[in-house]
Amino acid sequence: MTARGRDPVVLLHSGFADHRIFDARIPALAAAGHRVIAPDVRGHGASANAARPFRWADDLAALLRHLDAGPAVLVGVSMGGAIATDTVLEYPELVRAVVVCGAATSEFEYTDPWVRQVRAEQARALGAGDVEGWLAAFLRFVPGEHRGPDDVDPDILRRLREMALGTLAKHTPDEENHHVPLTGTWARVPKIDVPVLTVNGALDAPDLIAEAERLARTVPDGRSVIVEGAAHYPNMERPEVFDEIVTGFLRTL
Repeated sequence: MTARGRDPVVLLHSGFADHRIFDARIPALAAAGHRVIAPDVRGHGASANAARPFRWADDLAALLRHLDAGPAVLVGVSMGGAIATDTVLEYPELVRAVVVCGAATSEFEYTDPWVRQVRAEQARALGAGDVEGWLAAFLRFVPGEHRGPDDVDPDILRRLREMALGTLAKHTPDEENHHVPLTGTWARVPKIDVPVLTVNGALDAPDLIAEAERLARTVPDGRSVIVEGAAHYPNMERPEVFDEIVTGFLRTL
């Protein structure tokens, strides 16, 4: 989905969801004069599944070149934030700035203890054919580590559940994972020479907040903002605050 404007902004969704987590954010960014690009990551939403090894950064770089949209500002939530950081590391010429929410580099997907615990719960449920158990584990990201689903707007849970079920339906339990992770990212982070903003929900898992703030401290031009009353999805729980933070950052570029 693309809205035409002046400066490219790419919105990168979280794992198992799709571009619709940003549905209400696209008009705000387009109204501010930006060209907005909101893709579905390979294997998610309306995008095809992988048939051979691939890397997130390569896919995004190919899309930006196809659309003649670089250098672009990359705005990513969770997995999308990891994709943004991977891409600026691998293709710095295609990136103008980065906004990361609830993530840092892609290594958080494999090293953060809480993320690994939730992923293990998802894998066990999926292996047992327990779709509801898988969804319950997936939706733990929404309230964060120290809240429960009852503390979140039920419409947010409904929307994410719908997206996750759509992505899950595209795959089979025994399907090979063709994603090739990027390694050694933190050693390269100090070389990121574009502005980086991390936006973290105050109620997100403390380890995830710490990783994002580490990213902001490690790059030459980094800054960090905390959004009260939100966890892993500040763009959905506090949309007006999120829009103000992101558009304000864009005005500084």
